[in-house]
Amino acid sequence: MEEQLAELAAQVAALKGASAVTNSMFAETFYYLTIPLMVLIHAGFLAYEMGSSRLKNVLSSGVKNILAFAFMIPAFYFVGWWVYWAFPTGLTLSAGPAGISGAAYASSIALGWGDAAQYMGPNIADQASGVFFGAFALFAATTASIMSGAVIERIQTVGFVILAIVLGTFAWVIAAAWGWHADGWLVTKFGVHDFGAAGLVHAVAGFFGLGVLINLGPRIGKFNADGSANNIAGHNMPLTLVGLMMIIVGFFGFLMACVIVPGESWSWFADKPATIYGTPITLSALSFNILMGVAGGIIGTWIFTKDPFWMMSGALAGIISTASGLDIYFPGMTFIIAFGAGAILAPCANWLQNRGIDDAVGAVTVHGTIGLYGVIMLGVFASGWPALQGAAGEVPTISLWGQIVGAVVFALLGFVPGYVCSWILKKVNMLRIPEAAELAGMDTVKVPIQGYPEGIPASATPAE
Repeated sequence: MEEQLAELAAQVAALKGASAVTNSMFAETFYYLTIPLMVLIHAGFLAYEMGSSRLKNVLSSGVKNILAFAFMIPAFYFVGWWVYWAFPTGLTLSAGPAGISGAAYASSIALGWGDAAQYMGPNIADQASGVFFGAFALFAATTASIMSGAVIERIQTVGFVILAIVLGTFAWVIAAAWGWHADGWLVTKFGVHDFGAAGLVHAVAGFFGLGVLINLGPRIGKFNADGSANNIAGHNMPLTLVGLMMIIVGFFGFLMACVIVPGESWSWFADKPATIYGTPITLSALSFNILMGVAGGIIGTWIFTKDPFWMMSGALAGIISTASGLDIYFPGMTFIIAFGAGAILAPCANWLQNRGIDDAVGAVTVHGTIGLYGVIMLGVFASGWPALQGAAGEVPTISLWGQIVGAVVFALLGFVPGYVCSWILKKVNMLRIPEAAELAGMDTVKVPIQGYPEGIPASATPAE
């Protein structure tokens, strides 16, 4: 009998071990797959912005996107990843109630710092850190791509790369540490909830772009002497629309990466699928709500504009406007909120343009304005819902006031660094290309090859 019990115990232990390996492998694979899906976001931004550029600037817009992606990976590895784990409780470097923050914790987990050498190379004991880092690094790169569309056709490449690094390794990372972390003070003090990063990725990047645009100024020929605006059309609207659709595909990976999946490699929330706040989430909920958000945004813009560009931008706005509460909303509510975002999209962009801001692709509105709209709408429709689970002491709940606080903080974390850094670059002549280069086209003076070597048709380069 004792031998049989011992054998049974051994079998149970073996099954538990196999289950743990399976869970860990699934968690690792899950995040590994989000990374190439999010790369599609950057392929989409590449096509989107190149199509929105005139022929004389098309390759320079593409080069800018490629460099932002490339520089962001090492910058986030050496700086941004550490910042996320170090500063959730503010700028004190102290640990929060969940114990997964502060300088000591950051140095032990952030790759390339402190004792983190154990996480590098083929270390079979850790099946989480690398893929989770990869997902976060792609979030950082996304912020740079959001900002890049607004500033095409007149920004210096080196100046843009500097701005992208500040945005991707500091501005949005501080927002994430404060509002997208179980120890984040915006979460624990105000109940801020932003599951899909409408505020802490999109609004931060959008308002960072606004700060840059104020110092960068409009493209030559955009505004007339009386302040009225001219339409400066890109050379290939079909390419832009395809790029926008690719971004939608990539968003499925972006939002997958916002889910904490079970696996023994994780040191928290290991028993259930959860948001980064420990609240429940399922991929089924994401499937319903992402698709309803896309549809609502497209329909809202189609009814009020009939413009294909704004319709596809409306798809982005639909997802962004509902991203904060994709783990909470019913599909019908998702559609209504997304429809509203689509309806206000073009008027908000026109309002900004009428104040002298030349946002070449509407990035400030699509990501900044609609990002804040989404954060605040969650406060309207989900007040009283738990913002965080598993917290020490009283569990904070979502409230309209808390979401407004979060929205204001996210906007400031984007706008202030964007404005200050671009102002400094402007003072040292590293922000905008010279007027002659802008008139000739950035591809002519900044890129060693031409995107269209057979020549640029006169019809594609309207008079400035």
